[in-house]
Amino acid sequence: MQIQYLEIANFRKLLSVRIDLASTTTLLVGANNSGKSSAMLALRKFLLSKASAFRLQDLTLAHLTTINAIGAEWEEADETFEIPAANHWTHWLPTLDLWVEASQGELHYIKDLIPNFAWKGGCVGMRFRLEPKDMAKLFTDYRKERNRVKTLLQEILSKTEEGKTPPTLSLWPQSLHDYLNRRLGAMFTIRWYRLDPAQLCEPDPKTRHARLQTLSANALPLESNPLTDLIRVHEINAQRGFGDSAEESVTEGRGGSGKKLTEQLRAYYSRHLDPGDSPDISDLEALTAIQAAQSAFDSRLTSSFAPALVEVAGLGYPNNTDPAIRVETRLSPTDGMNHEAAVLFELDSVAGAPGAPPMRLPETSNGLGYQNLISMIFQLMAFRDEWLRKYKNTEEQSDAGVEPIHLVLIEEPEAHLHVQVQQAFIKHAYHVLCNEPLLKKYPRLKTQLVVSSHSSHVAHETDYANLRYFRRLPAGMAGVPIPVSTVSNLSTVFGDKNRHRQTKEFVTRYLRAQHADLFFADAVILVEGAAERMMLPHFLRSQFPFLDRCYITILDIGGSHAHRLRPLIDVLGIVTLVITDLDAGLKKSAVPVKRKAKQETNNPTLRSWVTALGVGHDVDTLLDLDGEQKSQHIDHLFAIRIAYQTPINIVLPKTKGEVQALPNTFEDSLVLSNVQHFATKQGRGLTKAFAKALRDSASADDLGKALFDALRSGDKAEFALQVLGDPDFATVAVPEYIREGLAWLEEKLQKKSKELLIIPTASVEVTAE
Repeated sequence: MQIQYLEIANFRKLLSVRIDLASTTTLLVGANNSGKSSAMLALRKFLLSKASAFRLQDLTLAHLTTINAIGAEWEEADETFEIPAANHWTHWLPTLDLWVEASQGELHYIKDLIPNFAWKGGCVGMRFRLEPKDMAKLFTDYRKERNRVKTLLQEILSKTEEGKTPPTLSLWPQSLHDYLNRRLGAMFTIRWYRLDPAQLCEPDPKTRHARLQTLSANALPLESNPLTDLIRVHEINAQRGFGDSAEESVTEGRGGSGKKLTEQLRAYYSRHLDPGDSPDISDLEALTAIQAAQSAFDSRLTSSFAPALVEVAGLGYPNNTDPAIRVETRLSPTDGMNHEAAVLFELDSVAGAPGAPPMRLPETSNGLGYQNLISMIFQLMAFRDEWLRKYKNTEEQSDAGVEPIHLVLIEEPEAHLHVQVQQAFIKHAYHVLCNEPLLKKYPRLKTQLVVSSHSSHVAHETDYANLRYFRRLPAGMAGVPIPVSTVSNLSTVFGDKNRHRQTKEFVTRYLRAQHADLFFADAVILVEGAAERMMLPHFLRSQFPFLDRCYITILDIGGSHAHRLRPLIDVLGIVTLVITDLDAGLKKSAVPVKRKAKQETNNPTLRSWVTALGVGHDVDTLLDLDGEQKSQHIDHLFAIRIAYQTPINIVLPKTKGEVQALPNTFEDSLVLSNVQHFATKQGRGLTKAFAKALRDSASADDLGKALFDALRSGDKAEFALQVLGDPDFATVAVPEYIREGLAWLEEKLQKKSKELLIIPTASVEVTAE
């Protein structure tokens, strides 16, 4: 048994999304403000909190107009008005649908969720819905409060002297929205409903919104929470509050839920390890030592308190009929953990004098990263043992009373952790949750881990098929007036067909070997090779400061492989600029670029991506395309543009007028865009060859052939490093085809700049409001 799907609707940015859960670890990824935290908060509020934890701001903002319209209708209602049932508000009430895969042998766990007597196993569903406790009471109370406001306004108006403007007061409530802003927690509750597996639908393929099942008008809620005895939920939220004392947290108004390691270890010890609780043979040595210490301490206390007790007796108490006073200790094994220095970190140091004590520091003196890592590991162990009812006094463990599903939620585990530790944690977290012999003995007990993260290093260590990508949609897209999010299951990007298997394997291996920050970026630039990868950040910094402040991923994918990323780019819906080479060829052989020579591009990326634009592969057509023909607009936020070498007008030292040069790669395009800069260089390798070609060539064709020959045997990476190390690098002009592509990318991102994480320039002072 395991959870198959989570469907969240009408909660913050999540208007309607489905999250497919992997059988082990599911990682939620996406750019800043894409809805990952909203998903984790929805799970927390529906599964772990009470209705009072909800606020009006938890509703999707697009529904506020609808709510106010309902309030206006209520205010105008007369005696004949029929108060609607909660099922009439399903289009805006926050919901969580949870679908579980079960078999017939597990009927006793899902007895309240079985849709009919014909059910033979498969999915069963339950809906958690935030709705009014009592619709009639809500209707009456709202009308009463609004009538009170109207009466007060009339009194204010009547008491205002003639000719004077009455004071403007914003009395609560102004609308149903304003009313619920204060009364939602008191007037609403969470109720549970059975869902019909036959009506379970796949998300809309175009908008990617989940198509939630509509409850019938007479649907009745379940009498009790269907999760009881079915799913055990634990969470580690992002606000762990390490390094802060309780007083500091209160003073600064932070709501961190973190505990010191001492408190966590003491709680774990007292619950699962305490030798004083039903001891066994292995505990006798510790208990004997505690008893001896207690006896010795009691003797010392008796002798120490004797003079004081004699003095008390001089006051007439105790007399012969009163009970005597005796001072005695009671030492508990858990008392040894009940102090700040219970957890110490021992320092590595050069050996000192014989018998010198080791150097140790309390937990608060250690780095936050170690505190966070150790804390999370102990919490996972505690979650596991609590779920399995693994206590010290358990005589023989079994699966009796244990929920078949253990759902653990972890939000942003990367906080305070170094890169290597982030990767180590995500690799081992699920193992910690399952590291218990009882789980091997009873394989029907299932643990599922859901993690949200902003870290590309965490994503790097997670199986590609287990990533769930949250995509931001701008206001106005898909008919929604506000920004919302969608979720994509990356395990289905390439489908299950064998013809996609190699592509899927390549993309998976590439992302694991190179970059995983693609899943968190605002835009992506795919480049041809190492030279572009090294120089592009400098071009952005010097000539495109807006792009330099955006979160852009630059991937060096190579000319023969960039097209393989296209299915993934389509699913992510991320603005993409592909910078590649023209790579002219004749009968599949590489040649210098010439017009009217029946040449075609040999570049697989260019051939694949321009085909999607409806353009041919011949070089003459490609050279004459304008910028609009090189781009494809899929929706308001998602667009793709291809950028490759274009003709450049230059003046050669041996020519008197301009000639049109036709570059073939990034390197010769860079040289042709900076003829005066490179013609006088005295470097080595390609730099020397390029300078000689510029000085000696008498025509554009001669120059093209000389550059082509030099590039066939030259070291491109060495050339790029020489250019970067040139003292005059700041004066190097960006090749026009790259400049046009970057200008297009800048325009796209500026249109949706409110959705992006943009780092302010150093000259801008950022103040907290």
